[in-house]
Amino acid sequence: MPVLESTSLTPSIESMNPCGLKYHNEGAIDLTTENEAAYDCYRIRPRVLRDLTGLDASTTIFGTKVTFPFGFSPSAMQALAHLDGEVGTSKAAAAVGVPMGLSNYSTVALEDVISHAKGNPYAMQISMLKNKEANIRLIRRTEKAGFKALLVTLDAPYLGRRLKEFRNSFGVPRVMEYPNPFPDVDVTDLEDADESMAYDSSIEWPELMPFFLYTIQDPELTIKYGLDGIIISNHGGRQLDTAPATIDVLREISPVAKGRIAIAVDGGIRRGTDIFKALPPSVDFCFAGRPAIWGLAYNGANGAELALKLLYDDFKTTLAMSGCRNVQELSNQSLSLL
Repeated sequence: MPVLESTSLTPSIESMNPCGLKYHNEGAIDLTTENEAAYDCYRIRPRVLRDLTGLDASTTIFGTKVTFPFGFSPSAMQALAHLDGEVGTSKAAAAVGVPMGLSNYSTVALEDVISHAKGNPYAMQISMLKNKEANIRLIRRTEKAGFKALLVTLDAPYLGRRLKEFRNSFGVPRVMEYPNPFPDVDVTDLEDADESMAYDSSIEWPELMPFFLYTIQDPELTIKYGLDGIIISNHGGRQLDTAPATIDVLREISPVAKGRIAIAVDGGIRRGTDIFKALPPSVDFCFAGRPAIWGLAYNGANGAELALKLLYDDFKTTLAMSGCRNVQELSNQSLSLL
């Protein structure tokens, strides 16, 4: 029986249905990213003889206290991994007390997803569409339902060229729908099904509202236009491969954005040690999407919760072994770059 390894959350490929595997474990062109490998270039420098009384891994995300500085990235069509889908991910995030990002391509209505919350924060991801009315309707529903933030994806003016999906003739199953932005649209073709679903490739910075942005860089413009934060992401290699590793770009962004806007990083996080390495000197929290998918594929909501608990235990242990009593004690001196 396939299992999730406690240290690396290795995906159980055999337990994922072929349709889900074609979608969730693939990416653009050759899926060339250095997201995971880049973390191996950083070494933890532990401090000894430190008072660890009251060890606490918690932090604040979207104005809400959470168990540790990690949350599930928004990822589409989670029902392809397991029938529990986004409801399963929501139950897991609520059980552990961490944020959940919900994709606008969720197969479950946003109101049903957040109904499983237990005080943990939720954020809604939106793509910039030509159909601005669809975006406005989604934003209003999101606010009414109690979501804490909007995550605006900026690295998708077009759908990435996912060659393996093309070669495998991947298509959205007929029984699926996107009940949030497109409740009445045939979604069997993600790119060409309906003009109302098309990405807006012409949008520029002045048109944006104050949200959290999903992007690889541009912190100066994020600050200039009054946005609340930036999530450093290269879409896990699903939109454009060969982009820089997110943790490496972080080192360029930190001097500009530190202390001025909230900073998060997404991509390549597979262990609690990765979360530890990403935080100093200026990251407020981390996101990852594939661990949730692998957990769902393993055992639905319980598997997604297991994935979170493994990451939490790993991070809290790393925090203690490095000589840090809490997240605030992390600093540049906690790491070495090879």
